[in-house]
Amino acid sequence: MNDPKGNETLDHSSREEFYEYYKDQSISPSALERLNNIHATLNRELGARSREKLDIVDIGCGAGTLCTIWARDGHRVHGIDVNEPLINLARERAEKDGLEIDYRVGTATQLPWPDSSMDVCMVPELLEHVEEWEACLDEFSRVLRPNGLLYLTTNNTLCPVQQEFDLPLYSWYPGFVKRYCEKLAKTTRPQLAGYATYPAVNWFTFNMLRKEFDKRGMVSKDRFDLIDPGSKGGPARLVLAVIRSNSLTRFLAYLFTPYTVILGRKRQS
Repeated sequence: MNDPKGNETLDHSSREEFYEYYKDQSISPSALERLNNIHATLNRELGARSREKLDIVDIGCGAGTLCTIWARDGHRVHGIDVNEPLINLARERAEKDGLEIDYRVGTATQLPWPDSSMDVCMVPELLEHVEEWEACLDEFSRVLRPNGLLYLTTNNTLCPVQQEFDLPLYSWYPGFVKRYCEKLAKTTRPQLAGYATYPAVNWFTFNMLRKEFDKRGMVSKDRFDLIDPGSKGGPARLVLAVIRSNSLTRFLAYLFTPYTVILGRKRQS
């Protein structure tokens, strides 16, 4: 989403190939299913608060599909992205749907909202693209109200399957090889990273992010904590129970999940 340095030299444009891909992908059946699942998960975690009028922000919102889902529930919704063409598309779609959504062009390292102004921060598939990712976490925590939720998804360095680079087993490449591939993606081989202006430069695990969330006053859950057992059949519930039973089975399960999911709840002051 942002310039690796988080400064004023941000490239707000995008390659035509990336824009056209994301324009269609952002409203594809698979994207809608994934984003509706995020919506359902957060509503479960919010409980009775989900029926209140909340301040919701999608950081790295792209074409605004997730913002639209929350705006239709009547919440005050905000979205920010470094990609100006996608923000313009999001505004066009909101106007067409008769929805009021506060869309901004900007960076995740310098959010334009005041302290403790958001009840829910959603950050899907962004952190891996920002070199100064710690500054992003500082900003997410800053704008979040006490008892607010921070939902973040990113890549998983433990799993060999990934969608950032069109290269096999890329998650397991040594750092110097990744740096070389990043350079190629930014110069002569943009197709390696799907023509993204800012390809992935960071790789994470849940435990790594859990420690960072804890530093910023948040209690965390992983993807397996967030699954509703009641929505699963008997065999799936059994597998889930085994995964949740101890740290070793959780670690093994992480090896088979291509991306990391973490939900933080900000502690009361």
